[in-house]
Amino acid sequence: MVWRALRGSVQWRLLWIWHATFMVGVTGIVRDDDDRILLLRHRLWPKDRQWGLPTGYAKKSESFEATIVREVLEETGLKVRVRELANLKSGYRLRVEVAYEADFVGGSVKLASFEILEAQWFSRSHLPEGLLESHRLLIQRDR
Repeated sequence: MVWRALRGSVQWRLLWIWHATFMVGVTGIVRDDDDRILLLRHRLWPKDRQWGLPTGYAKKSESFEATIVREVLEETGLKVRVRELANLKSGYRLRVEVAYEADFVGGSVKLASFEILEAQWFSRSHLPEGLLESHRLLIQRDR
């Protein structure tokens, strides 16, 4: 068979061309010692849905766990430790969504004002109006 004759990198390149390429959106459900959730009011999101979890796109060759650590640090100045996978969702046109549980481990808030208007800790029972519905579902799911 021809496929078997095309070994190694040639097979890989053909697969790369043939299959879809996705961006990976990574979200962190960051909790503090009191089980409160870190939520950010995002400047670039629609006005009626600006509140959400820390989120961003994975860079090439970056683990998804490293994406959460980087995004939280860039957006808020806070340090986190990533724990277990909370959600994996595909079916979007060119995007896959990944969410991880994470623990706050230190730092003080220094907002990336280009992206983030505000950062606050919220209990699961008192989430803000304007919270992205998919993020509300992540927060309120059974762990």
